[in-house]
Amino acid sequence: MSKEGCNGPICSCSGEELKCLLGAGTAWLEKNATAINLLNVFPVPDGDTGTNMLLTMQAALEEIAHSPDHSVSAIAHGVAHGALMGARGNSGVILSQLFRGLARGLDGEDALSATKLAAAMKEASTVAYRGVIKPVEGTILTVAREAAEAAVAAAAEGDDLLYILERVVAAAKESVAKTPSLLSVLREAGVVDAGGQGLFIILEGILRFVKGESMEVAMPAEAAAAMVSAAPSKGEMEYGYCTEFILEGRNLNLEEIKEKIDSLGDSTMVVGDENLVRVHIHTFRPGSVLEYATDLGVLHKIKIDNIQDQHQHFLQFEREAVPPKEEGEIAVVAVVTGAGLTRVFESLGISAIVPGGQTMNPSTEELLQAIDSLAADKVIVLPNNENVIMSAQQARELSTKEVVVVPTATIPQGISAFLALDQQADLKTNAEAMERAAKGVQTAEITKAIRSTQIKGLQVEEGSAIGLLNRELTASGDTLDEVAREMLRQMGAERYEIITVYYGEDVSQDQAERLADEIRRRYPEQEVELIAGGQPHYHYILSAE
Repeated sequence: MSKEGCNGPICSCSGEELKCLLGAGTAWLEKNATAINLLNVFPVPDGDTGTNMLLTMQAALEEIAHSPDHSVSAIAHGVAHGALMGARGNSGVILSQLFRGLARGLDGEDALSATKLAAAMKEASTVAYRGVIKPVEGTILTVAREAAEAAVAAAAEGDDLLYILERVVAAAKESVAKTPSLLSVLREAGVVDAGGQGLFIILEGILRFVKGESMEVAMPAEAAAAMVSAAPSKGEMEYGYCTEFILEGRNLNLEEIKEKIDSLGDSTMVVGDENLVRVHIHTFRPGSVLEYATDLGVLHKIKIDNIQDQHQHFLQFEREAVPPKEEGEIAVVAVVTGAGLTRVFESLGISAIVPGGQTMNPSTEELLQAIDSLAADKVIVLPNNENVIMSAQQARELSTKEVVVVPTATIPQGISAFLALDQQADLKTNAEAMERAAKGVQTAEITKAIRSTQIKGLQVEEGSAIGLLNRELTASGDTLDEVAREMLRQMGAERYEIITVYYGEDVSQDQAERLADEIRRRYPEQEVELIAGGQPHYHYILSAE
């Protein structure tokens, strides 16, 4: 970063240096991703804001890793495109919109100055607000806006990038601290906004790097540049094994684990702390990964999937399970997690499934690929998760096909919506009918609380069973079955015809059958169906329709 010809200590930043800054911000975000995940308003075990923002940033870095153009404008536009395609979850989509605005503000610039940075940050905030249908204050949007306002005020005092960054980070920190005063749900839950905290962490990482402060692992400019250039290229490991697990131990060295795991494959994600580390990797040697990890502690929730089998299954499913869409027919893409739930959608004749859901939101690019892979020129997307809707909408805008996103927020809503599809009707009529069908379903999700809190007067203790009715926390109890009974009462299950119980990967068939039998006794007039959903995190998903 240049100091020549200016009054301040740092007056300009090149495109290559911008790469380093973004790499530092991403590295700092990676160290804090788990803590950000825990800022979920509801004490559910699937908070994923930090993970989504990290994966979005990694996609942005991957896009610019080998860019031959070193101007600030080119790097900013590359970052914006990478973040757009790699955006996951609502926080990732908003982050991608911030980068889009930043790139627009730096269009045509060779180097970055303090005044240009301030103007670009202001444009970033403007674009992000426009990208959200109903902007809410007390979120990442507020933090971005107030950070931009601080940048503009600081730039008016002098052309000093370091001074601006210091003011921006201070403003972002203060803005995050104020989010509970703007959103009552945050105030009651005792947390700050997770997306806003993620943005602050990225900015703080950049500032720490510029000031040469410790980030637990030394990151000089050369190291940051190497980290960016070493980012795996898209599709580097087409096949192999998708390996996931949680490592529990004592005094775990996250950086050493990350370095070793990364050497064994690609698409690596290692986040956590000294006691608990979550690992995701694509590797040809899952045994080597597990052998290394077992020497460090105890493994939980081990999951190994053959990527080639999944790919071949998908191709075979396209060829055989679903007849090719004829011209004029409407294809449907659904986001689904869990082997049992996948089979449900396949049995209904879904056109394409994008694996994903809580803690593994698919990217915009993955959704776009699924849409564009279909022969049909009219496509309906069922996100089946409120945190996937914005990514689906971005994919719709990028596709050349006629695409409609039906904003299903739960799996039961997605199933009900798909059953309302009428190939004799046009796309608009189908979308409206499917949305009505989705709204007619009551959904309850039952899991265990990861922390103690109070939400709308409901006291929740860590480890207790909790229930969410249509994505709102409304019940807490000592046992899962107790909460299931309460959720059915709240749903008014006696007023519906069908009660469906989807049991997750942490529930045995015997446990699920006992609950289903009890429900049948309590609701003799209703048809009760039991389905092995295999979904993670949520022990039971109940629907009434």
